[in-house]
Formats: sequence, C-alpha cells, structure tokens
Amino acid sequence: MTGIQEAPVYALLSDGTTVQIRQAGPADREEVLRLYQEMSPENLRLRFFSVSPASAREAADRVAAGARPGYRALAAEYKGREYEGHLVGLAEYEVLPPGGTADISVAVADGWHHRGVATLLLEHLADAARTAGVTAFSADALSENHDVLKVFHDLGLRVTRRFDGPEVHCTVELTEDHVYLNAVEARGRVADVVSMQPLLRPRAVVVIGAGRRPGSVGRAILRNISTGAYTGPVFAVHPEAGAIAGVRAYRSVADLPRVADLAVIAVPAAAVPEVAEQCGKAGVGALLVVSAGLDRHQSGALMDACRRHGMRLVGPNCLGLANTEDHVRLDATFAAHHPGPGTAGVAVQSGGVGIALLDGLARLGIGVSSFVSLGDKYDVSGNDMLQWWESDGHTDLALLHLESFGNPRAFSRTARRVARSMPVLTVDAGRSEAGRRGAASHTAAAAVPTMTRQVLFAQAGITATRTIGELLDTAALLHAQPLPRGPRVAVVSNAAGVGVLAADACAEAGLDVPSLGADLVSELLGLLPDGATATNPVDVTAVVGEEQLRSCVGLLSRHGAVDAVLVTLVPTAVAAATGEDLVHALTQTPGRLPRPVLAVLPTQAARVELLPTAVETAVPVYSDAEDAARALAHATARAHWLSRPPSRVPELPDVETGRAREIVAAYLDSNPEGGWLDPQATATLLGCYAIPQLPWSWARDEDEAVTAAERLAGPDGRVVMKAYWPGLLHKSEQHALHLDLQNVSQIRAAHRDLVTRFGDRMTGVVVQPLAERGTELFAGVVQDDVFGPLVVFGLGGTATELLADHAARLAPLTELDAHDLLTSPRCSPLLFGYAGSPAADLGALEQLLHRLSRMASDLPQLADADLNPVLAGPHGITALDARIRLVPRRPRDPYLRRLR
Repeated sequence: MTGIQEAPVYALLSDGTTVQIRQAGPADREEVLRLYQEMSPENLRLRFFSVSPASAREAADRVAAGARPGYRALAAEYKGREYEGHLVGLAEYEVLPPGGTADISVAVADGWHHRGVATLLLEHLADAARTAGVTAFSADALSENHDVLKVFHDLGLRVTRRFDGPEVHCTVELTEDHVYLNAVEARGRVADVVSMQPLLRPRAVVVIGAGRRPGSVGRAILRNISTGAYTGPVFAVHPEAGAIAGVRAYRSVADLPRVADLAVIAVPAAAVPEVAEQCGKAGVGALLVVSAGLDRHQSGALMDACRRHGMRLVGPNCLGLANTEDHVRLDATFAAHHPGPGTAGVAVQSGGVGIALLDGLARLGIGVSSFVSLGDKYDVSGNDMLQWWESDGHTDLALLHLESFGNPRAFSRTARRVARSMPVLTVDAGRSEAGRRGAASHTAAAAVPTMTRQVLFAQAGITATRTIGELLDTAALLHAQPLPRGPRVAVVSNAAGVGVLAADACAEAGLDVPSLGADLVSELLGLLPDGATATNPVDVTAVVGEEQLRSCVGLLSRHGAVDAVLVTLVPTAVAAATGEDLVHALTQTPGRLPRPVLAVLPTQAARVELLPTAVETAVPVYSDAEDAARALAHATARAHWLSRPPSRVPELPDVETGRAREIVAAYLDSNPEGGWLDPQATATLLGCYAIPQLPWSWARDEDEAVTAAERLAGPDGRVVMKAYWPGLLHKSEQHALHLDLQNVSQIRAAHRDLVTRFGDRMTGVVVQPLAERGTELFAGVVQDDVFGPLVVFGLGGTATELLADHAARLAPLTELDAHDLLTSPRCSPLLFGYAGSPAADLGALEQLLHRLSRMASDLPQLADADLNPVLAGPHGITALDARIRLVPRRPRDPYLRRLR
C-alpha cells in the first residue's frame, strides 16, 4: 500500500478546488449513504442501473466492511465551509478471480460533476491497484451515460469497449506510458494554474500585521501595494482599526467589506496559525506568509488550515510576491523598489537572492512579469511557477533559485516541457557541503547532492549557472539575441592582445574559434584597414572606423562559417581623434542579424549592460571576456538541447516485473532491515530484466568448485573463482578472487587458499569461465532519497572508484538520456573504436542502461545495483560481477497528482 492508502493527501480539482483523497472505511457508512441519497433519481439510475434505495444501502455497507484483500475504496472529501467534511466522490475496486483485473465503480455527488472528481479518484485508485498487482480495471455502464464513458476515455489509459444491448463493458489497462503521463500532467497543469489565480491575480488584498510603526515588514508591504498602482481594493487588519499608511484598517478579516482573494500575513510566528484559520473561515483564497521562525507545531497548523480551506500558500519566511500585468500591478514585497513590467518570471527561495536578481534585471532593463519569493516553500514551489509562466501569456524567460526540491521527478518533467518554449535559468546553489548545510538550515529541506541536482538540470534543459552574476550575464544574452546554431565563434578586436584573451576565454568555455576560410578572409580584408588580419581572431586594428567595423560584424554574422560574433574593443587615441564611436557601430547595424553578436569592453564599469539597437533589439556588453564566453556557452548548450527531438522511454521486451517484485518482497520478508542479495538472488533478479550475465555456478566446498569449473570452463579451460559472504563488496581489494585457473589442482589450491584466509566468514564461492578481452565498464543504479533512482555509467574495473569517470541520469531514461550516458564519461572514446581498437556494441550498452533504468523504476526498494565490470566488445556486453542491495521502501508515484 502506498501514498493515499496510508495517509490522506490533498489534491486539486480542475477548477482549483482542494479536496482530500483518503481511504474510505467503516466510519464513512453514513456519509456514503448520504452521497447516494442526495443524488437525483436520474444520476442514481445511471450509477446503479436502477433507483432502488437498496442499492445505496448495499453500496454503503460494502464500504463499511472496511479494507480487505482485493478491495479498496477511496473517498474525495471537501472540507470547505459549505460542505464541511462531506464526501463529494467515491471510487472502489474489487479484484475479480483469478486476479489481475478489478471491477470498479465511481460516484460523484450532485453539484460536483464536471470538476474532475471522478478522474482524480480514478488516478489514485489506479495507483493503489498497480501496487497491489492489478493490471486492468473492468467497468459496466449504461451506453447513455456519456459522462462516465468520457471519464474513462480521457484518462489517457488504453480503453476497450464492448457493447451489450443498453450496456457497455469497458476494460481499462493500467499501464503507465507517456500518453497517460501527458494526460495526467495536462490535467494537473490546468488545476494548478487555476488555483494560483488568487495568489497572482487577486481581485482584493488584505495585509494582516501592518503595524503603525514605519519600520515593520507588514507596513512596508502595505506601502508597496499602495504605491505600486495595484488595480484592486487593498485593506489592512489591525486590532485598533482606523487607518495605516492611508489604508483603511479593520479589526478582523471577518469585518472586511468584501472577501479578499489574497491575505498577506506579517504577524509573529505564534499568531500565524490562528490568523490563517480566520482567513480560511472568511473565504480567503490564498496566503502570503512573510513571517519567519515557525516551529513544527505552528507549521503543521498553518498547512492544515490551508488544506482544509483550500488556500494556496507562498512562504513562510519570504520576501513576498509581485505581478506587473496591467490588470493587476501588484507589488506585495518589502523590496526597496517596485519591479518594472516585462517578460521575465522570477522565483527564488532566498529573499536576498531575489533582491539581487530584481536589482540586476532592473539595471539591464529587463522587466519582470511576476516575482515570487518561495521562502520555506511549504506549498507553492518552482514547479507551480513554471506552470504559471507557461500559461500566463506574458513570460518568455524564467529565472529560478531553488535550494530544495519537493518532487524532483515531477519538476524535471515540467521543466523539460517548459524549457522548450522559453529559457529556464537557475543558480546552482549548494554545490559545496557547507552550502548544502546552509540551504537545509534555512529552507527546512533536505540538502541535495550536487551530482543529482546537476543531472536534473541537464536532463530538463535548465541552464544552470554558478553565480547570480553569471545568471544575469546569460539572461542578458538570451533576452536580447538569437541563439547560436553551434559553438563556432568569430572573435573581432581592435587590439590583438584583447582578441587573444577573448579567444582563450571562448576555448576555455568549450567554444570553438575556427580558422576562417580563404574566401571569407579575403572578403573581410577588403572591408578592413591595411594591416588587419582575419584568420580568427580578426584584428581590425586601432584605426578601424565605424562603417568598417559594422560591415565586418555584419558579414561574419550572416556568413555560415561561424555561429556567433564576439567583439572586444578598447578605447584608442585614434578613435578619439577621428570621433569614431565603435560601440555605436555595433548598435546601428541595419536589419536584424541572424546570429548573436555580443561585445566586451574591458573598461566598462558594469559587469554587463544591454545597449539598445536600431532594430528594437539589444547588444549585451560585458566587461570581461570570460563572462561573455560563459554566457555564450550557455546559449550554445541551450540551442543544442532544443535541436534534439523530444525523446521517449522505450518499450522493453522480456521484462518480468511481477516476478521481480515477488523476489524483492520475499527477500524483505526474511530480511526486514534489507541488505545485499546473495549471488543466486542477484542473478535471478537481473534475469527478470534480461540483463546479460557471464555464466556462473555456486559451490559450497572444494569438490563442488571442481565440478563447476569442469562444466563452465571455456575452450581454453580457464576459470575464475570468487569468494562470497554477505557484505563482501570489494573482492579485489580483499584478495577474495583467483583468476586464470587452468586445471583441477589450481582450482583446489585456490579454494583452500580462500578457506584459509577467510574461514567461516566465507559461505561459498562463485565459479565462472574466464571472460574474453574487452573494455571494462561500470553500470549501476543508486537511489537518492530526494531525487529517486539514478542510472550511473562509466569506466569500470578496479580503478572505477579511483578515477571516478562516471556520468549519471535520472530514471526513467529516454533514448537520448541513454545516449548521453554513453558519451559523457571521459572513457567514451574507447567505446567508439579508439586508436584502432574494435568499437563496442553500442546498441547492447544502451539496452543495458534502459533495463537498469526499468529495474530501478519498477523496484523502489532497490537501493544499489553495481555491475562491475561490464565487459563490452563488438559482439555484445556481459556483466562479470554484480551486487544488489535492497532496503524496505514503499513505492511512491512521483507523477500522481497531490499537493505537497
């Protein structure tokens, strides 16, 4: 049992309403009976094929009998003011003999139709059924019941129908594939965006905790709302009423002349839960809690109030939020300046980072569409903000600062989709151990390992920078210029020395500064002064004029030999004497240039500026060539990511998921604390996923070892013997193996040696034929507590940990993810026939990675899987040694719709 079978969860309906999904049981009999008794006769007929009251009583009694093998009932409960604690929906399944298929029913209260109740219940019921081994749902409906038939059809699962007179029999296969996940994702996006409306487009706002003291945070927010031209009414709540900063104050939220969509709470931590409860009872739609220092009890009470009353929450411990849309113009922050209107969406966990980003964007002239300081991120997260920006019709650039992840796999899926429509940039915070400790201490979240976070960013197409300055550098380029089509850069300078430095910076950033072809060089020299060189870097000399520079840059940008032009300029006496303004030449190029142009001015005071051009674009100008080159490298990486078609997780034949789960369950029943599987269980589990393994045999004593060697020895008669005992991890380091054993006497001597050295600790030996030569690789899985399973690949053998030449990707792997894993490690040239050696079977390696990914996705109890070495050659791959560790862990579908 997982998720909602153990504890209730909250989720959003299609209209943004919050309901609780929980297991129904004996205490719900009267509520279930009322659900049916309050149905119209027509809806009752469609549900039971009759209007007999006995059908409702029988259904209520079935739920009241409680959970039992093969039966599950889930209820959707609304806890709002009008229906306090009422069931608004019910879904059940009962397994049909011989198993595998379950009969289902679903009912929705009158007045709650067409709001997504049935669909949400069926998603959660399907998750519970899959965990119980159910592979399909079966349901009967009247053919005139178009609503329920549409619900089945729109789930995104494969549905077959069989008509029988007035009835239709539906079979719903429960296999999760990309079609189903896309459908769930689309429903979640609609619901999420609607639920965010009171936060970011409130029709009325109230500030609670705006003191009469000018220096208070609440008063600063109230002043910003008032002076920021907010288009709706704004109120304040203060026990003495009157007016605060020119805004009418009321003694309580209940006294307001109208219900506020958004309440800003800036009261002491101890008072936050009670204020939140008052807001919920008054019908407030969302909370912005800037208060800090809530303890565990206060935090729980705040979240309980938000969920029961269906309020979305930003914070606590945050800077505030803002929306610059013309029909909103809300600045509910305590920042020193109002954010200017624009198209950049900004979401941060740290208020200090938020202020730095807002100030940096303002200096660049990049306006903000919406800004949210997430703070401790109890509810609204980066995932919510990405979905909002995707749908708001205003945002075309997303900037994130995230120190923690609540549901990284769902975030990755959302970011991967959003990044195809707009750049998504982030600061990679918490790279060091000290940084991770700091992030965890002030965000109340688990510190995130660096590798897993960077893997998430890479797979999702997120541009990850190391500093705020680098993020702003990159944002300026992506905001103002087209993406480069590749890594080739033309460096243009009016002084050879700075040109060389710029070329070095490009090369160090991973860009290419190619030599230019003879025809292009000739054409460039025809435009430039005598003494110029044009091999790349292009030295236009100190006497270059505006028109000459403009023509040179225009030619390079329009030519197919390069993908971007970087111009670095220093002031000269020649230009001053002739009145030539070379920077002006860059901004006055006629027409839009097809390739990005950026400049470096070493004497510029600002790190980066955007200079407007004559064609309503801008040229980003940097003070340091390294900053410019890094920004261009990020833009190039984004262009490369966008150029790749969307990739899917492939279907795999010969996978026995059910058998694998039985093996895992049996082991954990006998070993509740978990542990390392023995060689036989390891081989059997790998066999469930058709992972190639070298033949082997288990031997308990010397004679069995001889028999196994005679049976397994290859044409050359040589075998390998490996000692085994539970917990043995590094056989080579402990000298627990013998290689190249060629006859019976050597086999007996090797076994006696292992027994002598390891004694009773050794429970047996593994005998294998000596493998052929090939490239030794490592492939494995590790479960991250925050991010879930990662597939790891790289150089194997005894040096694998020393050299640490590994790459990783989050499971499940798409086809492109597997390709990236093969090409990312430094050892990858060995796989493609390095120095005349035969190339490895790349198809077999990709299959191995996909099968490990599938195993990790199917089995959340899989803590570690190490295949080392994996021998790769031109005719296939083979795992020579494998270790698998299991831990008790309940599965949790990361894509199941639920609020945090």
